[in-house]
Amino acid sequence: MANKRIVILGGGFAGLQLAKIIRNTGYEITLIDQYNFHQFQPLFYQVATARLEPSSISFPLRKVFQRKHCVHVRLAKVNGIDMAVQKVMTSEGDFSYDYLVIATGCTTNYFGNKNIEQFAFPMKSTTEAIALRNRILLNFEDALSATAEEMPAIMNIVVAGGGPTGVELAGSLAEMKRNVLPRDYPDMDFSQLNIYLVEGGPVTLGPMSKASQQKSQEYLEKMGVQVWTNSIVEDYDGKMVKLKDGRTIPTHTLIWAAGVTGNVPGGIEKEKLVRGNRIRVDQYSRLEGSENVFAIGDISYMETPDFPKGHPQLANVANAQAKNTAHNFRHLLRNEPLKPFKYKNPGTMATVGKRKAVVDLPFMSFQGRIAWFVWMFLHLMLILNVRNKIIVFINWAISYFTNDTTLRLILLPTGKAIEQKNKEQGAGNG
Repeated sequence: MANKRIVILGGGFAGLQLAKIIRNTGYEITLIDQYNFHQFQPLFYQVATARLEPSSISFPLRKVFQRKHCVHVRLAKVNGIDMAVQKVMTSEGDFSYDYLVIATGCTTNYFGNKNIEQFAFPMKSTTEAIALRNRILLNFEDALSATAEEMPAIMNIVVAGGGPTGVELAGSLAEMKRNVLPRDYPDMDFSQLNIYLVEGGPVTLGPMSKASQQKSQEYLEKMGVQVWTNSIVEDYDGKMVKLKDGRTIPTHTLIWAAGVTGNVPGGIEKEKLVRGNRIRVDQYSRLEGSENVFAIGDISYMETPDFPKGHPQLANVANAQAKNTAHNFRHLLRNEPLKPFKYKNPGTMATVGKRKAVVDLPFMSFQGRIAWFVWMFLHLMLILNVRNKIIVFINWAISYFTNDTTLRLILLPTGKAIEQKNKEQGAGNG
């Protein structure tokens, strides 16, 4: 009798963790992702600000499953799902399944604003983080020959969104301004460089404790970041950010960290989706009304007594759901009852800068130097393999003692790469 086939869509935290756990259980596993590497999303901002190289937070998927004949990695874009015939349609052909696990995560939410989508810089992939790094570094090269009228747009950087990504990115940019850029450009006046953090709500780090909210804003303002709360970005044309209250900021760099939306593959009925474009699942992570289709990680939405509005979209949740789903796949092999998913929140955290972080645990909150070391340790442990852990640790150690890095490389795509990308987009649109 042939082994049951599991198709996993997405090589992020949830999808990769699941595949790793069940690779020796007797299932035939196909892992499909548009990239051939796993991306450690919590540190994208450090790639964007030239503190880490992209390979430090990325790891080839095939390397994880070397010599595992039951695991098949496929590089493809998912076009849709046909649950009636149990097939996934992709750019590289169709894949049949006995069980399907959707772990496609989230993508940037522009809230329907096409101008912002066209001109702003998102940060939901390694390639987007590199593009943002190029833009930031090119700004300062442009400033060397810019006129007085052009300088404000070049020297203003606007970060939209006061969640962990926005706060961490704004803090990292402020440290660049203070410690790194004056050394690289001794003939420039970086007092003209303005970093804005624009948040639509009344506080930064909205889901965290009041102490963490207040401390994060205090840290940012002491570092020179202009924090504008209760401020909503209404439009952006590539040159001017327009806020809903009428204020404007001239800038060539709007970084969009203001929201995410579920990356739902075609074929999922709209009735199964909830706010944020997430897929509603039962207590076993199965799509409601389905026995063999699961959704885990950021894309899934499960209501429980402890989390009546769904679980937070965090790496810890994704990993926990993957472990529970792997446990249930073992039970399915033995025709045993499934185990419901229960999540115990270990806490949340965010870093603002060197020796500046905030940590909320279920029983206490703390900020400052200790919080910063806790943040570094836990993120280091979450990185996929030992080599990457060592490289990141060495980079952090060098940065700690020197307040500098050597990674400020402007890496632009070649003409052939751009031409190939245009051809692929044209084929996809056809």
